[in-house]
Amino acid sequence: MRRRILLSMVAALTLTTLVLGVPLAFTAWQWVEDINRNELRNRLGNISEEVTRQERDGVVHGDLDTKAVRLLIPADGKLTIIYPTPTEQNKRVDVGADTVADPLAESLSMGTDGSLRLEVPSAPMHSMQRQALGAVLGLVLISLGAGIAVAVVTARRVADPLRDVAARAARLAMGDFRADPRRHGITELDRVSDVLDSATVEIAGRLQREHALVADVSHQLRSRLTAVRLRLDELSAHSDPAVVHEAEEAMAQVDRLTDAIDELVRASRDEGAAERDPVPVIAELRSVVAEWRHPFAEAGRKLVLLGDPTLKAPVTGSRLREALAVLVDNALMHGGGTCTVSVRTVAGRMDDREPLVVVEVADEGDGVRDELAPHIFDRGFSAAGSTGVGLALARALIEADGGRLELQRRRPALFAVFLGSSGVASRPIAVGTEPR
Repeated sequence: MRRRILLSMVAALTLTTLVLGVPLAFTAWQWVEDINRNELRNRLGNISEEVTRQERDGVVHGDLDTKAVRLLIPADGKLTIIYPTPTEQNKRVDVGADTVADPLAESLSMGTDGSLRLEVPSAPMHSMQRQALGAVLGLVLISLGAGIAVAVVTARRVADPLRDVAARAARLAMGDFRADPRRHGITELDRVSDVLDSATVEIAGRLQREHALVADVSHQLRSRLTAVRLRLDELSAHSDPAVVHEAEEAMAQVDRLTDAIDELVRASRDEGAAERDPVPVIAELRSVVAEWRHPFAEAGRKLVLLGDPTLKAPVTGSRLREALAVLVDNALMHGGGTCTVSVRTVAGRMDDREPLVVVEVADEGDGVRDELAPHIFDRGFSAAGSTGVGLALARALIEADGGRLELQRRRPALFAVFLGSSGVASRPIAVGTEPR
């Protein structure tokens, strides 16, 4: 930003200098010439008075006395006098140098029969004009240098506070809620700093309350799940083998749900996925696919997992599993045909050196209607009578790890979860669909 501000101000200064400097230089050039011509005219006026004093009855009798006139002729100058005499109406007399190279000349009329012409070399005048141009150029450069110095100071005074405010906002986004007492003397930026101070206190308070609420909710959920497990544990001693089997399956579900709650609470306190160790994506997804395969089989449909088992991404396993469970559940409820979960790599942005790992969930149903697609991730929005929380929660879980969840295709529906890659790009291959 400092560079853009500086370049803008320098461009404005340069344009102003050109607009004012060129006319000023032309004026200085003409001013020097006018001074020299005025001097010649003054000399011609004095010479005219001297010649007039030698006239009687409008003519000069005898030879013209040029001694006094010579004193008024500049060095290397030439004076041509035309005057009337009793015998010759236009007698000419040349005084001074024989010839003048590149002359600067001025003439003066003396009645109807007389005139004066004074010629001097123009080189001294041109030298003075160049000196005047040099002075103008010097003034222009001094003013331009001063303007650039002011522009540098102004750009630093504007850009540095903006960078400080941006850095503070970035620290706030990363969870650094320390107050910053610095102010920059710019009313608008100081107002932004005041607002950031207020926002810091408010956000810190809200996060503290949310963390306390999460801890309380997770504690209550674990307590209730413990009570449910105790009841199921009693059922596992039933004499009917079928009841025992269902009780054991239910206890396994309770255990998985308890582990998921613990992982989600722990992940909510992490700093993000940027510094986490990469996890195998396929390995994290197998348990979700295995859990949902039975509901798909009851609906007469298939759930398939495809991809390269070596692909890894720096994500939180619990968040990825919960987000995928939402997408698979959505495909079961609103989709049709085979549901395919595939893991592959795609080219990242131009500034990314590594490709991105993408998890795609596709089915063969009717897809998403055009009027629903723009709002499908809005919290509370549902066109099928559900709570409208699932897809919004899935997107929030993925974005918490720095990824993104998008609806890539409307008909048939294709959802894509983009994760940061941490491995060599590989061509997708099929893996077993049976749980391991």
